[in-house]
Amino acid sequence: MAEPQRARPKPTPETQHFWDGTKAGELRLQRCDACAHVYFPPRPFCPSCASRKVSIFKASGKGFLYSYVINHRPAAPGFTPPYAIAVVELDEGPRMMSNIIDCPQTPEALALDMKLEVAFQQLDDKITLPVFRPAKG
Repeated sequence: MAEPQRARPKPTPETQHFWDGTKAGELRLQRCDACAHVYFPPRPFCPSCASRKVSIFKASGKGFLYSYVINHRPAAPGFTPPYAIAVVELDEGPRMMSNIIDCPQTPEALALDMKLEVAFQQLDDKITLPVFRPAKG
């Protein structure tokens, strides 16, 4: 019997630009043209001022580890414990949940405020996920 797969996000018209970006190796965010607020997750209006005048831009892909939990239970299909479920604060301001790769999944290795950079994990032909790894240099 085949091993269960990791759940896949389902792109919508409002989020398609984000998924097109990850497939192209870019982390795309939105910025409000009225108040300059940068936000995530994608939506057709600014969560700060409700303006529908928003622009999409390529983010730096840099940030830091804001918070995390290490899961040790083998309950989620497609994941091998232990693995970190992290909140990354991007240099542009928004926070996003992701996973940390290329790093031991221990409290000693996952220091809060550690600098991170985006990497991309292709799940299939349609979905590529942004994940984060310790920044080089």
